[in-house]
Amino acid sequence: MYDRYGGVERLRMVDLPTPDPGPGEVLVEVVATGLNLSDWETLHGSPAYARLGGMFRPHRRVLGSDIAGRVAAVGPGVTQWTVGDEVYGDNLDRKGGFAEYAVAPAHALARKPAALTFAQAAAIPQSAAIAAQAVARAHTGERMLLNGAGGGVGAFAIPLAAASGVHLTGVDNADKLDLMRELGATDVIDYRETDFTRTGPYDVIVDLVAQRSPIAYRGALAPGGRALVVGGPVRVLLGMLTVGAVIGAVTGRRLGVLAVREGPAHFAAVADAVVAGDLQVVIDRVYPLERVAEALTRHGEGRALGKVVVRVGDGPVTQ
Repeated sequence: MYDRYGGVERLRMVDLPTPDPGPGEVLVEVVATGLNLSDWETLHGSPAYARLGGMFRPHRRVLGSDIAGRVAAVGPGVTQWTVGDEVYGDNLDRKGGFAEYAVAPAHALARKPAALTFAQAAAIPQSAAIAAQAVARAHTGERMLLNGAGGGVGAFAIPLAAASGVHLTGVDNADKLDLMRELGATDVIDYRETDFTRTGPYDVIVDLVAQRSPIAYRGALAPGGRALVVGGPVRVLLGMLTVGAVIGAVTGRRLGVLAVREGPAHFAAVADAVVAGDLQVVIDRVYPLERVAEALTRHGEGRALGKVVVRVGDGPVTQ
């Protein structure tokens, strides 16, 4: 847990009481937790939206939203889950995955397919939802660019795009170029060597690590193209919603923010594709809970090839 925004030095191991599920909630005995950029942002309290609910101190003191485990107890009114059910989901609002037990809304969870390990299941929810909704913005035959494609989202988005006949260009650091090619990227770009906004043109740009101005995105878009950012500094988000709207009205090139919808309805289809063998879960490393600071650092610094997963407790995550 942590009490103040900052780096991984703020984290410490403590013993906390086991939480009780309230109405409509489930207590999950956590087996594995998948890391997301939202964990890194909420730890640091940056961008500013990461401080929602706690401007000066964290609202949720235990991070970790993508959880997989077993139902340990159910709150009043919960009928779809019983003790012992194996579940997984994105607990973005409550978090708590870096602990042995986490409370989650019953509707945020899905039944873990028996064919998936706990580690695989924990790696799916948030990344799969973003990937599916990003690729859905492109049509067969279009040229799509995904910035930050060498991580967990790209591991799903690249093969989804390939299966849809979308020509995807993946952008990330040099260490991830081979992985993106293996996943099915049509082209790859090392952002340290090439500014992707000076390439193209593209019909769709989705930026997972947005840092550029609306004018830069506009220059890389084909006529009628769309550019969407997922997160990023507040100045970038506001710029896309204001200046981007003006650019769209004048040029016909649409710029905005991808408002990602959460919940099983938006990630279950990806899990089904993994079970069917049409997609794979790319796991970079699995860390024990006591090394969560190291896991967060690897993920937050952009060194992970695919997903980083934390093993909670002593139980195996591969069953």
